[in-house]
Amino acid sequence: MCGIFGFKSSTTHGLAAKAILKNMGDSIYHRGPDDDGYFCHRDTAIGMRRLSIIDLKTGTQPIYSNNKNLVIVYNGEVYNYKELRSSLEKKGYHFNTTTDTEVIVNLYQEKGPACLNKLNGMFAFAIYDIKKGEMFIGRDRFGIKPLYYAFENNKFIFGSELKSILEYPGLSPSISNESIDLYLTFEHVPAPYSIYENIFKLEQGHYLVISDKGLVNRKWYSLSFTPKFESVNPVDYIEELDELINKSVSRRLISDVPIGAFLSGGIDSSLIAHYLKRNSTKNVQTFSIGFEDKSFDESSYARQVANYLGTDHHEKIFSSSDLSSMIPSIIANMDEPFGDASLLPTTLLSKYTRENVTVALSGDGSDEIFGGYPTYYARKLASVIPQWSYPLLRFGASCLPVNDGNISFDFKAKKLTEGLGYDPDIRHQIWLGSFNSSQKDALYNNDYRDKLKARSPVDKIISDHMKQCNTENNWERSLWMDMRYYLQDNMLVKVDRASMMNSLEVRVPFLDHTVVDFALKIPAKLKYRGKTSKYILKQLAQKHIPRNIINRPKKGFGIPIAKWIKNDLKKDMYEVLLGGDLHVDYFKTDKIQKLLKEHIENKKDNRKLLWTLFILNSWLNK
Repeated sequence: MCGIFGFKSSTTHGLAAKAILKNMGDSIYHRGPDDDGYFCHRDTAIGMRRLSIIDLKTGTQPIYSNNKNLVIVYNGEVYNYKELRSSLEKKGYHFNTTTDTEVIVNLYQEKGPACLNKLNGMFAFAIYDIKKGEMFIGRDRFGIKPLYYAFENNKFIFGSELKSILEYPGLSPSISNESIDLYLTFEHVPAPYSIYENIFKLEQGHYLVISDKGLVNRKWYSLSFTPKFESVNPVDYIEELDELINKSVSRRLISDVPIGAFLSGGIDSSLIAHYLKRNSTKNVQTFSIGFEDKSFDESSYARQVANYLGTDHHEKIFSSSDLSSMIPSIIANMDEPFGDASLLPTTLLSKYTRENVTVALSGDGSDEIFGGYPTYYARKLASVIPQWSYPLLRFGASCLPVNDGNISFDFKAKKLTEGLGYDPDIRHQIWLGSFNSSQKDALYNNDYRDKLKARSPVDKIISDHMKQCNTENNWERSLWMDMRYYLQDNMLVKVDRASMMNSLEVRVPFLDHTVVDFALKIPAKLKYRGKTSKYILKQLAQKHIPRNIINRPKKGFGIPIAKWIKNDLKKDMYEVLLGGDLHVDYFKTDKIQKLLKEHIENKKDNRKLLWTLFILNSWLNK
């Protein structure tokens, strides 16, 4: 696990290139505190920071291919590298290390870009071809490992985080107006965009080729819901899933350092802990955190699962002040605005876990491939609600008393009715995210509104990408959207930044492509059956974990933002949202004042809107 970075520029050579590389690497030291490595040749320079997981002694990068013509820097883990190595050895390849890094560069020598299809894992890597003067950059199927890049004036710069790209001298990107609009709805800036003009994220399942001819961006992997697997007996699906997930966890136990697992007490992390226990010869360590606010605390469920499975369980309870005190350091580490408040507890959990292990397994990805979010049922429900009733339902929801609890009934009712009237694909993102179009229209000042193009950036990015979705099933389209946006640009970004900030590697067994490809092709009725989310996974879970864990309501990894705004964060909210002049470049001051007043006086629950703005303004101030 590493951070990678580099550039291709005809104006930078020799010692100057090495000095730039070092600055780029120092900016992401947290991603790889164990080692660093650099390679410079003519107009190209690549480097890495390493967190040592496999082959602790000889795994130093960059690494050359057998023909000495290719050199690689790499971030991630390829879990089937031993099988790939064996196949290459039969073809005459020899190896100087026991790393997956050396396997990838030799596989590229053998197969070129087609090597990507052979890799099972999470990765972002750059391979430089010395003879051609060409660079190849690949990213994994689901975007587990990050990769940013900039390409302008014949200069190409890349890095695992924006920090490293911004270290390149003379690069002074401007903030993107469209990206601010996207952020306010998504709570993050979705790929391929970043918060800056002309700096991009390489999308999941894509690769780049950079040469004297320019830049080529190609897609090498696509999600597919068809053809559906059809079996008369649902037990067939359960047995196949059992085997696939078990193999996925088993693959992810390759390590020369201690491994544990996050355990929230939900179905996903509990199942991963079960399979980890099944495949381990040593005591399994599990980790959870809890909160003093019981509405947001799930530690008792995690404790129950740990006792049931017999793991060596670690648990720590945090106060609101523990969480809120982390806000400045987390914002300081943000490359771009990220409004999902669960980044805070995920960072705490990663820090606590890192005290005992270097690698942790996580249950992320299950909700997106098996249909775990209540928004999927909401989409089913909204499709049969008559349009004439929308105003009545909105009025009824607005009359419900404000509740600061985690995913309370009034919160769900207001969110549901807020999305009515929008196109189904747009509506799904409104339910999941923060500002809708009318709320943004009221917030934006005239100058900023004029800077945005006539067509809404949110409408454009969703409608353009939904053309690639190959399912017509109503709620499965939401699942595809979440795989494309919420999973890639929110969930996986959150886990990557929180874990790597603490030099912890997190592996996600549900995102083994064999599991994903099978799950997507299970008939839709077996994923979200009636009102039952993740139906087929819950049937499997009955074999392995307690029933009450399987059937309990979904809570998510929330924190008491609504209460904080009225108490602990009240002063900071006013200072950040209304102090200074940065916000006036985009927003009407009186509208922000109104949002704060409504929330503090308990007239409206504006937690998501205010937190999204708070993070944006804090980032702008930084």
